Amino acid sequence: MAKTCPVLLMTRSLGLGGTERQLTEIAKALAGSEFEPHVGCFDADGFRARELEASGVPIVKFPVRSFLRPGLLAGAIALGRYVKEHAIQIVHTFDVPLNLFGVPAARLYRAPHVISSQRAFRALTPGLRRRMLRFTDQLVDAIVVNSEAVGRDLIETDHVPPRLIHLCYNGIDSSLFHADGRSFKGPAVIGVISALRPEKSIETLIEAFGQLGPRTDVHLRIIGSGSALAASQALAARLNLGDRCRFEPATVSVADALREIDIFVLPSASESFSNSLMEAMACGCCAVASRVGGNSELIADRETGLLFSAGATGELAACLDLLLRDGELRRRLAVAGNRRIHDRFTIARSAGVMEEIYRNVLAG
Repeated sequence: MAKTCPVLLMTRSLGLGGTERQLTEIAKALAGSEFEPHVGCFDADGFRARELEASGVPIVKFPVRSFLRPGLLAGAIALGRYVKEHAIQIVHTFDVPLNLFGVPAARLYRAPHVISSQRAFRALTPGLRRRMLRFTDQLVDAIVVNSEAVGRDLIETDHVPPRLIHLCYNGIDSSLFHADGRSFKGPAVIGVISALRPEKSIETLIEAFGQLGPRTDVHLRIIGSGSALAASQALAARLNLGDRCRFEPATVSVADALREIDIFVLPSASESFSNSLMEAMACGCCAVASRVGGNSELIADRETGLLFSAGATGELAACLDLLLRDGELRRRLAVAGNRRIHDRFTIARSAGVMEEIYRNVLAG
């Protein structure tokens, strides 16, 4: 049997979150291939850890609580020891905290190859941390991005050499995210499942829904948690949306919730490549999204969904009104979007691309 190549995939934690999900799915897909995945993190208490353990992927926790505490050095020493003991050939960091910690530490302890990731626009990481990320760009063999938009942004604003940029789209587990068992009974449901952070611009969706008027044939569901929750709830109250707008906490049963949504809206002001939008399309929702970042790489306007200008509540309200009035258009866009995701954005395809990136890096 051919010898496998040990790789260490690193993220801050193993709980809820798109990056955590993608790392976990990639690691599970790599298990049994020519690559032997290991996962490193600061916090190994999340439910993704249980998924990895069930798949036989080893997890190592590095004792880092803050970049300003002595534990940082202990964590770097532990990383260097782990790389040596397990003959790790590639250290691949998946998020900003691990880019900042893992890339310099892996280089310090002479990991053969180091890869970082950029999975969101760097404008969301201002100040000193952004300057530090630019430093890590000079230490890596490759930077994996999850959309063409993020790759262009790195080249144009941070002057990253194009040769370092490697595109690997996010992927979904098509056995979990699918349209089977959808129900279209009762009033139409407009919804979103998302971390409720300012850049997600949930207020744009709430205001657009309010412009539809007091109709009884449609409800709004906002599923998620985060710092923007209280402001979103206050806005819904000011608009007198009442029980037509329902807020629900984040759920681990994402696919089941998506199959209860007819029109999925992602109103983000900034978006690299949205797992939630991809999963919604895979579950048969008719997708509507702001024309930012990687959203237009998922949605071809009027072919696999609808796009609107970020922050344009009137434009979004017009999109929603059109879909509510034209059920056939809504069905056609949903079917086409579903087909696009299952043809092009599965985790198997994503893992295959990542394997090819690793081969290219190993080949120098």
